[in-house]
Amino acid sequence: MIKQGNFLVFEQSNAPLALHSLPVRSLSKGEILVKICYTTLCGSDLHTYCGMRQEPCPTILGHEIVGVIEDIAPDYKAADAIGIALQKGDLVTWTVFASDPQTNSYNPDIPQKNIPLYKYGHRQLTEADSFHGGLATHIILRPHTCIRKLSASLPLPVAATINCAVATAAGAIRLAGSVKGKRILISGMGLLGLVCAAMCKEAGAACIIVSDMDQNRLELARQFGADQTFSPTNQSEEMTNSLLVDCFFDMSGSPEAMESGIDHLTVGGYAVLIGAVFKQRKLHIDAEQIIRRILTIRGLHNYNYSDFNTAVDFITDNLNKYPFARLIEKEFSLEEVNEAFAYAIDKKPVRVGILIHQN
Repeated sequence: MIKQGNFLVFEQSNAPLALHSLPVRSLSKGEILVKICYTTLCGSDLHTYCGMRQEPCPTILGHEIVGVIEDIAPDYKAADAIGIALQKGDLVTWTVFASDPQTNSYNPDIPQKNIPLYKYGHRQLTEADSFHGGLATHIILRPHTCIRKLSASLPLPVAATINCAVATAAGAIRLAGSVKGKRILISGMGLLGLVCAAMCKEAGAACIIVSDMDQNRLELARQFGADQTFSPTNQSEEMTNSLLVDCFFDMSGSPEAMESGIDHLTVGGYAVLIGAVFKQRKLHIDAEQIIRRILTIRGLHNYNYSDFNTAVDFITDNLNKYPFARLIEKEFSLEEVNEAFAYAIDKKPVRVGILIHQN
């Protein structure tokens, strides 16, 4: 039976999204139909809306999604990434991409960079290819999407953030190696930075130092494991000269923050850069100091399958230890998506949520 579904269409920056309705097509081989329960607006959604990054248009934005399985193609091998059987009615999350391991460019360490790649919330809307973004009532999960079944008791707003920010933070820590017993510096206390702080705390970091321009974000960071906080504009000269860390994570995307963080690394230190996902000026880095201090600088865009599984397990295990639910500061309905974007741009909350269906 063909269902009717709704979705919001993004056509150009700073313009209202329009509500459309279409029949949801029948599933093809290896696909799953999910009724979307909740979508959160990621920073990249806001960057696209504001014209700071480009997506093929028209499109359906939204990739931080959680939903309930409504239908499964008959040929689908109904098990999730860790072997748990999948069935209709299960609450699930999934990777933001579908990556075919049979392609020549496939690399299991970075499946998110495969060519071609099917990326949810980042595709052009066509007559043949729709229901692929989070600002909709339904989404069709394509073959080679990594899926995890979730506990039905997991709050929808928190669950929605797992497959983007939480998984990316997990990937950042993986690239830095073990953080146990180390001094950590994190710049940018958005969702990525806050989750990174909590993950470092759980991994046994000796000291977690965080920076942000917003004092409210710094206070919130204390609840996510930060030991010390500071604003770059109020950083004392003494702190600038004395601060040495083993690992630096940039979640801010600020060139000044990245340059400063690398300068604070001790011998053998690691920097992982994540936040700079839109065009900006080039970094000024002292190559001699990178060589003499034997520094490692790595970048990460999205995440791999192990990071995704780590993210699911981390939220499941630590849901009540940190105030994750507080990070979704205001909630809207699907029909109120334009108000949600306006609120997110004006108020700059950690996240706004779109409640589409109650689980």
